[in-house]
Amino acid sequence: MEDQPITPHAVPVFDANGNLTYVGDDGRRYVVGPLPALEQANVDQVMQRLLAGQSLFAELESLASQWLEQVCGPDLSRAAALALLLSSLDRALDPGETDHQG
Repeated sequence: MEDQPITPHAVPVFDANGNLTYVGDDGRRYVVGPLPALEQANVDQVMQRLLAGQSLFAELESLASQWLEQVCGPDLSRAAALALLLSSLDRALDPGETDHQG
């Protein structure tokens, strides 16, 4: 059985150790990474922006799930489709890329 991606259940938060974490839809807590070196005021601003973007993130999640459902099939596994989606988004959102279509 292939591993399925874990969907965040809530917006990421910083834990007591300064790690960015989220609770997955499986109920487990996941560590995204350590908090970058920021002053407390900057941490508060980052958290406010994350909270403000929560509904848009949920919409992105929904669209990504719909896309996966539409393209997955016998010739394209969910894991391969997810890898394709993430690498495509990474390239599309990379400010250093100059060959974007659009």
